[in-house]
Amino acid sequence: MPLETIKQKALVALNALDCPDGELSIVLTDDPQIQELNREYLHRDRATNVMAFPMLEGEFQDITPSLLGDVVISVETANKEAQMADMSFMERFDQLLIHGILHLFGYDHEHDEQEAAEMEDKAAELLTLISGM
Repeated sequence: MPLETIKQKALVALNALDCPDGELSIVLTDDPQIQELNREYLHRDRATNVMAFPMLEGEFQDITPSLLGDVVISVETANKEAQMADMSFMERFDQLLIHGILHLFGYDHEHDEQEAAEMEDKAAELLTLISGM
C-alpha cells in the first residue's frame, strides 16, 4: 500500500468534507498496539480495526482549528476482516480510513440510529470518490 496513495485518498476525503486545509495523522499499527490504545483511552481491552482521536473537541479545540486529529488503523485486523468479507485488503483499508476521518468530523454511529445512517451515507459517498485510486 503506497503511502502517497493513502495521502491522496485522505486529501480527496478532506476536500469533499469542505476542509482542504485540514491536517490529520494516519497511524498504521498492529493488533497489540491498537489494543493498548483501546484499553487506555476507551477502556475496552481488545484489538479493534480503527480508532480516531479528534482534536476539535474539548477545552483546547480552538488552538489549531486545522488540526483534525489522528486516525489509527490496525493493518492486522483490517487484513483479517478483508479475508472474512472476501474483499481486497485495500477495499477494507479504505473503509476504515474513511470511517476514522468521519469520526474526526464528529460523525458517530454508536449512540443514535439516525446519526449512524448519516455516517453510513457519507462514508458511501466518500468511498465512491476514492475508489479506483
